[in-house]
Amino acid sequence: MPEHELVIKGGTIVDGTGQPSYAADIAVNDGKISKIGNDVGAARETIDASGKLVTPGFVDIHTHYDAQATWDPYFKPSSIHGVTTVVMGNCGVGFAPVKPDERSMLIELMEDVEDIPGAAMHEGIKWEWETLPEFMNALEKKKHAIDFAVQVPHCALRVYVMGERGANNEDATPEDIAKMRALTLEGMQAGALGFSTSRTDLHNTKAGDPIPGTLAAQDELFGIASALKEHGSGVFQIAETHREMDQHFEWMKNIAQETGAMVTFNLQQIDERPDLYERLMELLDEARAAGIRNIRGQHSGRPVGILMGWRATVHPFVAYDSFAEFSRLPWDELLPRLKEPEAKRRILEGTNADLGTFGNFVTNSFHKMYPMGEKENYEPAASESAQALAEQSGKSPQEVVYDAMMARNGEGLLYFPLFGYSSNDFTAIEASLRHPQVGISLADGGAHCGSICDAGTPTFMLTHWARDRTRGDKLPIEDIIRIQTKDTAEQYGLNDRGVLEVGKKADINVIDFEKLNSLPPEVRFDLPAGGRRLYQGAVGYDATIVSGQIVFRDGIETGVMPGRLIRGPQS
Repeated sequence: MPEHELVIKGGTIVDGTGQPSYAADIAVNDGKISKIGNDVGAARETIDASGKLVTPGFVDIHTHYDAQATWDPYFKPSSIHGVTTVVMGNCGVGFAPVKPDERSMLIELMEDVEDIPGAAMHEGIKWEWETLPEFMNALEKKKHAIDFAVQVPHCALRVYVMGERGANNEDATPEDIAKMRALTLEGMQAGALGFSTSRTDLHNTKAGDPIPGTLAAQDELFGIASALKEHGSGVFQIAETHREMDQHFEWMKNIAQETGAMVTFNLQQIDERPDLYERLMELLDEARAAGIRNIRGQHSGRPVGILMGWRATVHPFVAYDSFAEFSRLPWDELLPRLKEPEAKRRILEGTNADLGTFGNFVTNSFHKMYPMGEKENYEPAASESAQALAEQSGKSPQEVVYDAMMARNGEGLLYFPLFGYSSNDFTAIEASLRHPQVGISLADGGAHCGSICDAGTPTFMLTHWARDRTRGDKLPIEDIIRIQTKDTAEQYGLNDRGVLEVGKKADINVIDFEKLNSLPPEVRFDLPAGGRRLYQGAVGYDATIVSGQIVFRDGIETGVMPGRLIRGPQS
């Protein structure tokens, strides 16, 4: 009789600790790693990992699958990229607690903030809850392929307690704060991993108003955070206005100090203040020197990049008066028109409407628009921008981006690195990757469906940083794996995973490192109600294993569903 349920044989183990890789076999029993070594014994099933990397499953701590989890057991595309655990409920938006007459409001907030099609959520979500514990119970009843966790979202919490006053960002009374605190504690006791809030001026309703909680006073924030202190664990996740992060560091540090909770905030290089990230790292260093280690910056492993195309949410002509008549056409009618020289001339001669500071920046900054071409490049040189290409060719920047979007029969995309690329290289991102109190985050899986496609970041991390980079130093594969496994797992108290060692949860990837690649981003209409999303697949994952069961073979789902709702920290 075989000694083990599964053996992964002959692979190169990159164990997630950052220690040097080594050759060994891994045996799995009862969902856990039972043995690591040479000739570990026979198994009912053996995976030949000769010439392959064997790594922990990736732990993605910043996703927005709160709606998708109700209809998609695979959390795609994150799971296609080796992710075996996701944390949802970030940035203060989510779907519980909620009263029946407030459901549409929460959907609208998620649509406005996270660019998830409202029609998809209206059709896909089957409401079976009011409270956060009931939401967790409803998700737990459904089958899933990978593990997932939730957080208490400030928007939903505030509207639930304060109604219209909460939605309008009126000040919370002491009674309001006490109720929000109690509900946060209830959520934490039911197994939520943390609380999240949004305070950034980028997160607004369609009417341009700040979403609930954006203007919350510090007594409200500290009052809610005290629930995490009473509970004894939890993460306080914050999305703040990027250019003002240094002004907010002190109160965030104070929450970390007073509650003992892990406080995490967005730390990105931005064009308005390109050196601010360095100041924030200095502040983190000072906090660490003072013994405060439970405050961390969160960044992305590649620039947070808007993808522009004719069928994406935004492109350079989206607000041109000359494009208005075309914007209403279905794609099968629009594409032939866009190919007409006369239509192209008319669009290019149009006038761009005023979209406000941020909208104008995105649609007019041709020096930050890069045609993706057949093989996407996330670290392009300044000479590859639409502005530079226009100067080289004698064309206008508008014509350059028009032609780029017409590539691949109208499916061509432009890459617009929004954060993390002010110096036209990865200097800031590399510094973030090397800093002990800055962690990878912000891939935003499940969100920004028509504009950002960064759920493929885990694959990019391996291929770009450890294998293919040409514009700077590569980083050790051992560090790239640790950053996405042990570090992210520990930040949320998930100490049962993220490392390949005996006794740990058997969440494992077997990766053909030579063949590993991201596929080109593409527009799909595969959400409920035909909802649109940008999707990026991958090749090179021979197997993705969750709790000892193979959920993907060569990128194809096997149909087994070992995933579960994570309730609270895991020891």
